[in-house]
Amino acid sequence: MAKQAKQQVDQGKRNFLIAATAGMGAVGATAVAVPFVASMLPSERAKAAGAPVEVDISKVAPGEMLPVEWRGKPVWVVHLTPEMKASLGKHNDKLSDPMLEVTSQQPEYCKNATRSLKPDVVVMVGICTHLGCSPTAKLQAGGDMGADWTGGFFCPCHGSKFDLAGRVFKGSPAPKNLEVPPHKYLSDTVLLIGDDSKGTA
Repeated sequence: MAKQAKQQVDQGKRNFLIAATAGMGAVGATAVAVPFVASMLPSERAKAAGAPVEVDISKVAPGEMLPVEWRGKPVWVVHLTPEMKASLGKHNDKLSDPMLEVTSQQPEYCKNATRSLKPDVVVMVGICTHLGCSPTAKLQAGGDMGADWTGGFFCPCHGSKFDLAGRVFKGSPAPKNLEVPPHKYLSDTVLLIGDDSKGTA
C-alpha cells in the first residue's frame, strides 16, 4: 500500500516537473521570438522616411524660401513676390520644357505657369535632374548671375540653370525640369508634402 502511495506521489511530481518545464520552455521561446519578430518590422525612422511631411508656411515671407526634408530629399517651398510671378512668362523661349510636356516632373494639378497649387507658393524637389546635385538658390534677379537673370536656381556642379518654377534653361546639362512632389494644403498655412489624396486643395 505504501509503495502504491509512493508511486502516486512520484507521478504527481513528474507531472508537475513536465508542466513546469514546458511552461518555462514556452516563456523562453516567446522571449526569443518577440525581439526577432520586432526586428523584422520597419523602424520609426524608416516609416518616417516615406511619410508625408506637414509644413507650416505662415512665416515664409514673399521672396523667401523654406527648405524642408521629405523621403531624405531636400524640398523647397518658395513664396513668390508679384514681380517673381510676372518674370516667369518672360523667358519661355529660353527654356527646354516651358509647357511642361515631360509630365513625370509634376502632378497634373501643377501643370500651370507656376507649377503650383497656389500661384504664389512653389513646391519642388531641390535635386538637379542631371546628376543629383543640389542647386543653389539664386532667387533675386541679377547679382552674380548676370543682368539677364530673373531669379531661380543654379547648380554649380555642372552649370544647370532653373527658373523660379524649377523649369530648366536650354543649354543646361539637366535634361528635365525639377520635380514637383505630390502635395496638398491642409489649411491656408499648412502644406502636406508627399500626399495629395482626397482633393488637391
